[in-house]
Amino acid sequence: MRLKRILALLLALAMVFALASCTVEQNPTPTNDPGETTPGTETQQVSIEWWAFPTFGNATGYEEELIAAFNEVHPEIEVKLTIIDFTSGPQTLTAAIEADTAPDVLFDAPGRIIEYGKAGELADLNDIIGEASGDMSEAVLSACSDGTDYWMYPLSSAPFYMGINLEMFEAAGADQYLNLEGDRAWTTEDFQNACKALADAGYTPGIVYCGGQGGDQGTRALVSNLYGAAIANEDMSAYTMNSPEGVQAMTLLQEMVDAGYLDVATDMQAAQELEMFQTENCAMTFCWGTSNAISYHSDDFTQVSVPFPSDDGVPELETLYNGFCVFDNGDQAKIDAAKTFIQFICTDDEWGPKSVLQSGALPVTGTFEALDLYAGDEEMQLLSSWTQYYAPYYNTMDGFTTMRTEWWNMLQRVLANGGDPQTELDTYVTNSNAAITG
Repeated sequence: MRLKRILALLLALAMVFALASCTVEQNPTPTNDPGETTPGTETQQVSIEWWAFPTFGNATGYEEELIAAFNEVHPEIEVKLTIIDFTSGPQTLTAAIEADTAPDVLFDAPGRIIEYGKAGELADLNDIIGEASGDMSEAVLSACSDGTDYWMYPLSSAPFYMGINLEMFEAAGADQYLNLEGDRAWTTEDFQNACKALADAGYTPGIVYCGGQGGDQGTRALVSNLYGAAIANEDMSAYTMNSPEGVQAMTLLQEMVDAGYLDVATDMQAAQELEMFQTENCAMTFCWGTSNAISYHSDDFTQVSVPFPSDDGVPELETLYNGFCVFDNGDQAKIDAAKTFIQFICTDDEWGPKSVLQSGALPVTGTFEALDLYAGDEEMQLLSSWTQYYAPYYNTMDGFTTMRTEWWNMLQRVLANGGDPQTELDTYVTNSNAAITG
């Protein structure tokens, strides 16, 4: 009897345990923090669009290599790549923004990026820039900000300068006006004499392109350096190229065009001028730089880098900053994924230095500078020495986009249509400054 009661009790207990087991299996008690992934579940997949100007070179495949390396670490983030060009790219971007189809990530320069940030199109990068700010100079940080928020994460920087066809210069006897020693600085008088010698020998010396904004920093640097004109005032509150020095420079260029010592092209932007240089249809380019030296390299002649000529032999060079921005497309998961992606490109121990090298520019962080990435590279050592000639950075000024349009229109009126330099520069400055105050 007692045995029967014991067996009955054991059976009842077994039924209770079985029921309890079923209950736990159907309603498991969470053991993870809310932000943790429950074992056995899949990480949420995110897809982002990356648009890039060919800063890493034309059709090098490097962007695809970056994405593949990134996906080894972050397989949950899909990156779709689109390469846009410097000629039609700005208009393509504008159209995409207006249609609410902007990419999630853009690889570009501060001029456009800061404008997009001010217009409310971007997600600020204050959080991830803050983490790295101690490793960057004030000049670099300033180029990435509108003074309130950071809109660009920088990768590399370099000066803009000129490129010359050495064989053409030598054949025309114009090489006597070059300085190929030290920092290679040369004067406005040297530039005039070289252009005349080239033209007299039957070459097209250089082409002042003014068919759009592409590469317009080159023509502004040419004009500002000839007699020391300032593109903007010291506090970056107004454009000032209608100064006596600016008028003197535009007058000189007008005279050189009229004499046949320079060409003017109202149907060209920098890309077309660079193609003319690459194919030996002109002896110099006003839009040379680390990226273009890769994209427009030629083995058919010797391409030599020189700073812009100046009246005192001390150039002021505009600066290229390469970097990334993140568009705010209303999806926080995409914004976070985009930030993760650009941090990988710019700061990863392996791919950060690789990306700096692929851009052909100089590192912007002390960490990568310490690696001496260009040891033994004479060209990059030369460009590094030109950092002492960096001019004040005006690309983040209000009205920058308007100023760029006013600039190439002014060049057309003076150089192609014979307009009075003072009158046309006054119009350029008035219209550009109206975009600041208005």
